[in-house]
Order: sequence, then C-alpha cells, then structure tokens
Amino acid sequence: MTITINAAFDSGNIVVDAIDGTSARLSIRKDRESDFFQWFHFRVACTVGDALDLAITGLDASAYPDGWLGYAACASYDRESWFRLDTTYDAGTLTIRHTAEGPLLWVAYFAPYSMERHHDLIASVAECEGVTYRCLGTSLEGQPIDCLEMGSGDTQVWLYARQHPGESMAEWWMEGALEMLTDPADPHARALRQKCRFHIVPNMNPDGSRRGHLRTNYAGVNLNREWDNPTAERSPEVLCVRNAMDESGVDWAIDVHGDEAIPAVFLAGFEGIPSLKPDQIDKFKAFESALAANTPDFQLDLGYAESAPGQANLSMSTTQLAERFGAVSMTLEMPFKDNRDLPDPVQGWSPERSKRLAHACLQTLDHIL
Repeated sequence: MTITINAAFDSGNIVVDAIDGTSARLSIRKDRESDFFQWFHFRVACTVGDALDLAITGLDASAYPDGWLGYAACASYDRESWFRLDTTYDAGTLTIRHTAEGPLLWVAYFAPYSMERHHDLIASVAECEGVTYRCLGTSLEGQPIDCLEMGSGDTQVWLYARQHPGESMAEWWMEGALEMLTDPADPHARALRQKCRFHIVPNMNPDGSRRGHLRTNYAGVNLNREWDNPTAERSPEVLCVRNAMDESGVDWAIDVHGDEAIPAVFLAGFEGIPSLKPDQIDKFKAFESALAANTPDFQLDLGYAESAPGQANLSMSTTQLAERFGAVSMTLEMPFKDNRDLPDPVQGWSPERSKRLAHACLQTLDHIL
C-alpha cells in the first residue's frame, strides 16, 4: 500500500515532492510574501504496521537551521494527545521514522493550536463571570483580534501571544493562563483580579496561524518588528493592540513565544532602552528570580544576550512597551525541543507543560505585586 499525505487544513503546511510506498520526500512551504519557513503540519493516511520514512528536505535554508539539531517531531493519532517521534537531522534533511499504530497520523513542528480551538477558548472564557470581551480590530484577512479583560485593580497587565503564528506553545500557555484566571477557587487568581486589570490577546496573528506560517502575517510581515510604527496596510494587528494599550496604559506585559534552538524556558527583557529606570529593571529581575524559584521548568542559564545600553530594538514589543509606558515588560520563550534540565522523552516540551508554566508565571506575578 502507498501512503497519502495532506496538509489542506487549518495551519497545515507541507509540500509533497515524492511518495514511494511508505516513504516520502517532503519540503516546507514558505510564509506568504516571505522567505521564512520552519513550521510544518500534515497528516499521513497509512496502514497499521507501515514503516513510515518521512524526509523533510531543504532545511539548511530554513529560518533557524540550528533548531533542527536535537529536535524530535510531534505526532498524534487523535489530535489531543501529542508525543515525539524518532527523528534525525543531517545535511539539511529531517528524517522521521515511525511504525504506524493507526490509519491516520498527524505530524507537526509542535502540537498545533487551531483557530477553531481559539474560537472555542474565546467563547468559553467570554461567558465567565467578570470577563469582558472586546474585538480590538481585524487582521488583513478580516479575522478578529480578540481581547478578554478581567479584574478590578489599578495595575494594567497585558498578556499577548502568537505574534509568530508557528509558535503554537504560546497559545497553549494562554489557555492555561485563562483557565487559572477564571477559576473562582484559585487564590492567586482571586488576588490578581483584585490587584490588576488584565487585557489578554491569545492570538495576535490569526492569518498566519490559519495559513501555516512560521513567523509572519498575510503580508509577510514579522509583527514583532512593527511596534515602533505599525500601519493599517502592513500590520493592523499590532496597530489595534498598541492603540488599545495607549488607552489603558501598561504596567506589566508578557509577550509569549517559542524558541527554535534553545532547549529551555527563559525571559528576554528591555535592558537597552534609552529611558531605562533602576526600579523598572529591578522589578523585572525580581520577577525572573522569583519565577526560577517557583518552577523548575524555568531557568536563568540559557537565553539571549542583553542589549547594550541605549541599543535596544524599539520595533519589538517588549522594548517598545518598556520605553513607551515605563512598563515591566518581558518576552517569555519556551522550547520547540525539550527542556534540557527536565527532559521528557515521550512528549518533550508539551501543551500541558506550557499551560502549567502559565500558572507559575501568574503565581509569580501575584507574589511580586
């Protein structure tokens, strides 16, 4: 029997170059109007017992070639439970081998977070007591930029995710955060809702998410390089969110992401902004240290180099918000690979761990405030 491969669905991305029995040679489609590519998501129709041999080629030209070393592809039979596959990388080719245990196998760069699940999340949370729903604007393809608000305090907290749509662990984190914040029995959530007003945007790039992009929107624009000058023509997603932030002000902000190469959870801050204040950076460092003490899934060893004084890139949201509002803002990165310090050979980094990390981040915010 010959396998068949399809990616014509929400967030699907693969090009089938050749199929021979249970082996396939594949490649990844670039983001529209962009050279970025790394995200893949497809399904294999096969026979139980098939020895699948799937080779994704051309990856030496992908967005982050270093991300493939030590990486294992994600897979699921039911699209609920995701596990890692036997995966090797050599000379630009990622080879995935697996003996089929069911007739349909879904394979992805990370466990996907579909736009349908996004709408289910928005609908369920919008029904919770004390929650206000706002549509901040629309994407270039007309999809809503959804925002959920809650809390009665004066501290303005913005949580937003998936500027880079292929970083689906970011919306799993958001699901965990929203579940906790709307749990009437959670004491940290209750305290946070008294101290803060939360503004939560679970998906800033719905067009890229649906299209199976790694990093850009419909126009091929990297939204996290638009925050100093967003426009309705290139980046309406950023423009509408930043306008809403101008209305509310921003005291704390977490921009949630995934990192292709670094096998750890870490934070990036705003050290290089021109108007850096000692109290501002002290609060960020206090949060960082407290989070490391709160969960062993977070660490302080691996991460990005800090910007030199006055040299921050203000087109990025974290630095723009710190400069614009004096906010304590941060970029939270989770791994596509696994957590080096707490590896899980079955799942690697996973949706479940992303959600638990959200709980730890919010508990830490409550502690710091």
